[in-house]
Amino acid sequence: MNEECDIIYYNPESGVKFEKQQVKLPIWFKKDANPKYACYCSKVTEEQVIDAVIKHGAKTVKDIIEITGAMKNAQCEKNNPLGKCCHKIIQEAIDKGLSMK
Repeated sequence: MNEECDIIYYNPESGVKFEKQQVKLPIWFKKDANPKYACYCSKVTEEQVIDAVIKHGAKTVKDIIEITGAMKNAQCEKNNPLGKCCHKIIQEAIDKGLSMK
């Protein structure tokens, strides 16, 4: 989860590893991810979440879902690099937006 490291996935037991240039989608926690997705399933970016907080007054994940459409096409196990729901990533983007207000 180091934002500076080029490796996005590794398994020390099997020796399998992937670097960010080997994958099609940018990985949200990498410093140079462009775009920086908060929700991979609905293609909602961190920037869109922050914008919803600052310009539209969003304060909760429910607000973000209504404003941006995030989490509407939920196939997180397939689309999210973590293989789980993006709720935590969206909440982190909301917190970032709230701190910018």
